[in-house]
Amino acid sequence: MSHKLYLYPKWIRAWHILNALLFIILIITGISMQYTDNITSKFIVRFDRAVAMHNFAAAVLTFNYIIYVIGNVLTKNGAHYKINRKIIFNQLIVQFKYYAWGMFKGHKHPFPVTEDSKFNPLQKFVYVLAMYVGMPLVIISGIGLLFPEITVKAIFGVSGLILTDVLHITVGFFLSIFMIIHIYTCTLGAKPFTLFKSMITGYHESDEDKH
Repeated sequence: MSHKLYLYPKWIRAWHILNALLFIILIITGISMQYTDNITSKFIVRFDRAVAMHNFAAAVLTFNYIIYVIGNVLTKNGAHYKINRKIIFNQLIVQFKYYAWGMFKGHKHPFPVTEDSKFNPLQKFVYVLAMYVGMPLVIISGIGLLFPEITVKAIFGVSGLILTDVLHITVGFFLSIFMIIHIYTCTLGAKPFTLFKSMITGYHESDEDKH
């Protein structure tokens, strides 16, 4: 028997949808810049247009991220990201076992979704890394590339701009992988599109909480 929980208020849904669209633009334009070598050449998007689109999307993403952090501070949504360091390791093992073989054998989810806990331990751990480590790093390194005059000139004899670029690309790559995995796990709800529907209605719907 299915049941619904209102877990995604309007501001979370708006932030999430905008964040996803902006990240897709950043990935496409980032790849376009990576594989072109002059201002008029084109891989997916022409280099000069890719730069303009990338910078604009990055600025909006940064503003959107600030809204996200403020929202988590001022609302109860931030509580979903709190990690209990004493038990998280054991919880991660249990959750990993479920994803590795438990869900294929029809086992019940070890951490069903509730109003107080909408993320399972593995989701929570990865989301914290992505949103509170990865995002700040990619934003700060992006600002450093946009305004190279504020970037440290050299670190241990290596150009600070090159290191900033490597950091930006590396973190961006891992966040892109995170996004792909995130989309996949969102198909593990009661039905393949149930969790995507949640971002429209705000309600989490489950049948024995398969996800």
